[in-house]
Amino acid sequence: MTLPHGPEDPWALPDPATVDPAVLTTLLARHGWVRRGGPAARYGRWTPPDGEPGTSLLVPAGDGFDDAVDLLADAVTALSRSRTPSARPILLALAVPGDELRWRRELPGPADATPWDDAERLQRAARAMLAAGAKADRATAAYFGARLDGPAGEFLDRVLVIEQGAVEQGAALTAYTPAPEGRAVVTTLVRALEALRDAVDYRRVSGGPEAFENAVRSGVSRELVRSVEDLVRGATAARLTVAWSPAAGTPGGFGDRRIDLDFSPGDLPALAEAAELLERIEPAVDVTVVGVVVRLKRADPAGPGAVRLRVLGGADVRELKLRLPDPDYRLAAEAHLSGVPVRVSGRLERRDGFRRLTRPRGLELCGWDQGDREQLLKGLEDGGDRS
Repeated sequence: MTLPHGPEDPWALPDPATVDPAVLTTLLARHGWVRRGGPAARYGRWTPPDGEPGTSLLVPAGDGFDDAVDLLADAVTALSRSRTPSARPILLALAVPGDELRWRRELPGPADATPWDDAERLQRAARAMLAAGAKADRATAAYFGARLDGPAGEFLDRVLVIEQGAVEQGAALTAYTPAPEGRAVVTTLVRALEALRDAVDYRRVSGGPEAFENAVRSGVSRELVRSVEDLVRGATAARLTVAWSPAAGTPGGFGDRRIDLDFSPGDLPALAEAAELLERIEPAVDVTVVGVVVRLKRADPAGPGAVRLRVLGGADVRELKLRLPDPDYRLAAEAHLSGVPVRVSGRLERRDGFRRLTRPRGLELCGWDQGDREQLLKGLEDGGDRS
């Protein structure tokens, strides 16, 4: 989901009765607000980092005071009217609790010269990075291709993306991922990026690419590497900063350390080498899939033909392409006309993103399993293959 930036934003302000004062004060401190005076046991007065006159928030120390809700309502209203840049992210973090991921590209030109295609590049890189993390949370692979596109897409649909556009000497974008239910994806992504950072440093110092292959166990994939390449290309530097949801707390194993992951144009040769290596080492997979024939095509009425299957089971892809000899093609056409699934075995090849089944064998008609029809209808409603 993407929200516009401006007073016409369609999101609702948080309900003051549901705002946790501890969460609000954590967010204020995170964004540089300063606590000034006030009895520490009852309330604190907070002012923005830029010293904007007229903006002052009185925040209760807890929700057990009689005036706590009234003070929180005043604070929310003041934030909604404030021109301080951090006010809107604080309100969003209260209204849509989640872990905050912020990407930033440092650009060689001034901020007001940021081209439209650079903003698109930033959003594309961020989306690809989140998708790579979502896939790595489900399984590890050097190269996923179209595999696990479905679960990755479902995760992306739950991410709130705030387009921030130009900032001083660069461009930035912030996303809020669901926490705690979506946190495993973010922790997997952070560990994978840390492993990639270490592997790139090792490659630049030692000259050996073996660290990239070892990093696959930590969630590094070709897709993740390509997303970092896209983030860095054309920039002077790039950074991902992660701030954990105050409401959900810090995940285990991360302590209080700040999560800043930096890459630069000097990393591009190693990243390009890593992407090529990771695609090359991912093996083909023997599979037996069940699917519905959705497309048939052949030039010779008596020759082989191309078939496309909507996969119901047996492989983590939405659709598969395969080429069948005449007898099997006729059987596939019969399945298409009668509306029944087929079962077929073969090799899921990495070329074409694991969307192609080679050496098909054992094609046969099969009945509908419980839930298959619902799965097919849901896939059709989702608009087909996201890839």
